[in-house]
Amino acid sequence: MVIAGDLLFTASFDESPEGPYNDYEASRFLSQTTFGATVPEIRRLRQIGYNAWLNEQFAMPLTAHRPYLQNLQAQQVDIYHNIRHEAWMQRALTAPDQLRQRLMFALSEILVTSDQSGALEGQPFGLTHYYDMLGTGAFGNYRTLLENVTLHPIMGHYLSMFGNRKPDPAINLRPDENYAREIMQLFSIGLVQLNLDGTRVLVGGQPVPTYNQETIAGFAHVFTGWKWFNCPANNWQWCGPGENGEGWLQPMGPNVEFHAVEGSKQLLNYSGVSLPGGIMPAGNRPTATVQTVRDNMTTALNNIFNHPNVGPFFSKLLIQRLVSSNPSPAYVQRVATVFNNNGSGVRGDLRAVVRAIVMDPEARARPVTGGSTGGKMREQALRWTQIWRAFGASDPDGRFDDWYLHWPYHTPVMPLHSPTVFNFYLPNYAAPGPDVAQAGLLSPEFQIETDTYVTRFKNLIEWFATDMHVGAIPPDFDGTRLSFELERGMRNSPDQLLEHLDVLLMGGTMSASMRTTLRNYIVSVPVGDYNGYRRVTDALSLIVTSPEYIIEK
Repeated sequence: MVIAGDLLFTASFDESPEGPYNDYEASRFLSQTTFGATVPEIRRLRQIGYNAWLNEQFAMPLTAHRPYLQNLQAQQVDIYHNIRHEAWMQRALTAPDQLRQRLMFALSEILVTSDQSGALEGQPFGLTHYYDMLGTGAFGNYRTLLENVTLHPIMGHYLSMFGNRKPDPAINLRPDENYAREIMQLFSIGLVQLNLDGTRVLVGGQPVPTYNQETIAGFAHVFTGWKWFNCPANNWQWCGPGENGEGWLQPMGPNVEFHAVEGSKQLLNYSGVSLPGGIMPAGNRPTATVQTVRDNMTTALNNIFNHPNVGPFFSKLLIQRLVSSNPSPAYVQRVATVFNNNGSGVRGDLRAVVRAIVMDPEARARPVTGGSTGGKMREQALRWTQIWRAFGASDPDGRFDDWYLHWPYHTPVMPLHSPTVFNFYLPNYAAPGPDVAQAGLLSPEFQIETDTYVTRFKNLIEWFATDMHVGAIPPDFDGTRLSFELERGMRNSPDQLLEHLDVLLMGGTMSASMRTTLRNYIVSVPVGDYNGYRRVTDALSLIVTSPEYIIEK
């Protein structure tokens, strides 16, 4: 076996004290923290080390998506969700702040909104602003992010907190409970009480619920009185987002006349906290004011954020999106401990949480071959970005506007396009059978890995590898193309080619049997076929449609 780093990515550098110590380790790390490893980034990571790379990424400003839409709009391009998806692909492939971009994608699958909602299907700018908001908060504090999500009009429309009104018994009107349920069930604490390691708290052998209907009703009353930021008090019901739609880009504003001031509001009872009717305990105000509405919101969000479930619940979700579908309880506990206290007494520091996730021994350990429960399935969108980044995807106009290539025909996954608030797939989905469900394991992404999408992806890869690269496209082709020139230079050395592809695409996890099978096939292909490209394109097609590749370890 050729040692990675000595064959393909040779460079002069001093090894960093914490690693990575070879190209396999560098590629695996980049697979977890970016939209796909590239040869230059593997080299750079090995030069500066994990922590310096993380510090660089944490310091980079957000490459926002909304300016991309604004630029095309200024060129008289009609802006709809295809342009939003195009912006995402362009940023995923080329933005320097790869870690932040990857976190935005992960957070969008946890703090879900979607253009599949009738209220949002005509709002590409608003949805893009929401996605950029996730990027702005990706390395901040989860308490701040939770409030920004709660007050964003996109979320307000998606989960019907926007325009939520206080009860009116005369017309049998009660506050909408939708957001009250989902902020607890999906965004913060889950349905049952958890230990710090993410395992369920059991009493008499049964799990303990985190909240009940009274709690839902209490939060529903808190989440009343919010609408467009600029609504006048005397026209709250009928005001709009403004002539230029600015309301979609500003946090919702409060109105005390439509807020449920009266009556006690039961919150999460881990500390026995509830809000008394009328006057906030902190303010001691004799009458209700707009500030009362804000204070009620602050108290409610603090109550959620400080629940002991948030650390293990959110930490496990983020680990699943970046590293492993089945993190060990010890892994979850280590990350949740950092969520609870970043070492300086701060709770919810996402920068510290992300560092803890990707630098954990369970994330950095060499994958165990055969029978391992580590890793996760690469969802289709991440396979696309990895392949396109690895082989230098480019487009003459820089737009990557081949919309038909990635959505919706060939993958159901594009940001903010989930069919439900539960994301494209459930975090606790387990494929039936002895290897997953009966073994007590989870396989979230397998919920959308249907026969249809498996076939479509395979067909598209075959076409793209064979016909959509610089050695095959006609001179006047103006779409996205890949480059296999580096790999073509290895066509006379199958071992070198396979080692290169193993490093770049699989982080060195290719088994000996898979390598032998591929080598035997490659040497049977005439070296000059397809102008010397066929050995490369066949190897690529076979690798990226193989089970060993699809399961990222």
